Amino acid sequence: MKRLFFVLTISTCLATMATLASAQDENHWNQFRGPNGDGKSVAKGLPVEFSNTQNVRWKTAIHDKGWSSPVVWGDQVWLTTAREDGKELFAVCVDLVSGEIIHDIKVFDVAEPQLDWLGLNTHATPTPVVEEGRVYVHFGSYGTACLDTKSGEKLWENRELHCDHRVRPGSSPIIDGDSLFLTFDGVDVQFVASLDKNTGDVLWVKNREGARDLAATLRAEGLSDEDIEGTKKEKPGDNRKSYATPSIIEHQGEKQLISPGAEVTFSYNPKTGEENWRVMHEGWGWNVACRPVFENALVYLTTGVSKRILAVRPDGTGDVTETHTVWDARGRASENPSPLVVDGLFFMVSDSGGFVTCVDATSGERVWRERLPAGGSYWASPLYADGKIYFSSMEGVVSVIAATREFQLLAENRFGPTAEKKGVSAGKGKGAAGKKNPPKSKEDKEKLLEQMRAKGMSDEEIKEWFAGAADRDVGKDSQGGFAASPAVAGGAILLRSQTHLYCIGR
Repeated sequence: MKRLFFVLTISTCLATMATLASAQDENHWNQFRGPNGDGKSVAKGLPVEFSNTQNVRWKTAIHDKGWSSPVVWGDQVWLTTAREDGKELFAVCVDLVSGEIIHDIKVFDVAEPQLDWLGLNTHATPTPVVEEGRVYVHFGSYGTACLDTKSGEKLWENRELHCDHRVRPGSSPIIDGDSLFLTFDGVDVQFVASLDKNTGDVLWVKNREGARDLAATLRAEGLSDEDIEGTKKEKPGDNRKSYATPSIIEHQGEKQLISPGAEVTFSYNPKTGEENWRVMHEGWGWNVACRPVFENALVYLTTGVSKRILAVRPDGTGDVTETHTVWDARGRASENPSPLVVDGLFFMVSDSGGFVTCVDATSGERVWRERLPAGGSYWASPLYADGKIYFSSMEGVVSVIAATREFQLLAENRFGPTAEKKGVSAGKGKGAAGKKNPPKSKEDKEKLLEQMRAKGMSDEEIKEWFAGAADRDVGKDSQGGFAASPAVAGGAILLRSQTHLYCIGR
């Protein structure tokens, strides 16, 4: 009997330790898109139906404006925010259990913030990285800092790296070992930097290579000389900028830094910055914002404005565009929301219109493409947990679907005043030569149709483009809208709206 009791006690202790370890892992959403950078959580039993009043553990107002996603370590939730004029930049820490603000730290003063193209971005969009005792906050060319998570003290800062982001920074930092990796893809200079995370000192800087001539690219895509000159005048160097967050992968025992840039995605040696391989983006392959995903021994990339999805084997050297691209799906990718790869299926939501595409992750063949009933604009990346995918729109709607080979809408959760409407209003968009705006005259429509067909868009894709044209007001005035990607911790979903941080849990 004593022996049986001993065995049962050991078993109970092991089970308890496993449960605690699982709970601890769920409280470490340490970077943009979670522990693996792929938007997937191991949490079970997250709410499917909720709102700003239903299944809300707490709701905390966040001052000023920022689109950085929340990150979590233990019982602390960190995010950044900034004054509308960009002159003061902050890091905010919220208690995961109570929702109370623990720290509200002014990190930087900015003498001359970049203010062009208002509405397309904030001054606090890059997501922090957090680990035991430290949080790393990054504001692009405005600077990077490391804070003590207990005291809020600034341990170091680095303000020596700069580029012209044009519409403010978007790339988030990542950590591997003692290195902190930063991306600077501006219209003037483009480079990747590695800092010592303990001191903030620069370890290496790698300048980007391979950008094409803007006029030649636009001419190849069917733009007239008048449109080309207008774009060059209004947005010089537009094909040089990007906003993607890199990913660290390990393949065949070696780590690689997969770093999408303007017109080229690179693989670097994270220790030295030396290039391993590169993939060229065809056409308007710039403005890349999606984070790469590594699954099935393949790197899944998107190409920004040209809306292509590529699946690439990561074992090559040099230019592997033709030799290592396993499949290439054209006209299906988003520019902002990053993809999910779940159980052999690739999922992505369009920036406008709310079109969700499911692709076979091995072959690239389309499984289905359906429109979420709420429509809307999507800048936040989707979240996967427990067989379900959560899509958060700029209009304040969180749609939940099953992650399966058949489209199944499970719930449609609405926040804020604009979320009471079915659908959204038309408005201004963004992009090279203003091509995101729906045409107003018959002549403009015919011209746009000709350009779309010249780019190889099918009748179905063209129809979907016009169906989503009314959703291109990115919802920047919505009080309930979600531009930040969600996080998961403590059995709850953390949603950052334009004004509040919500903790959604049973």
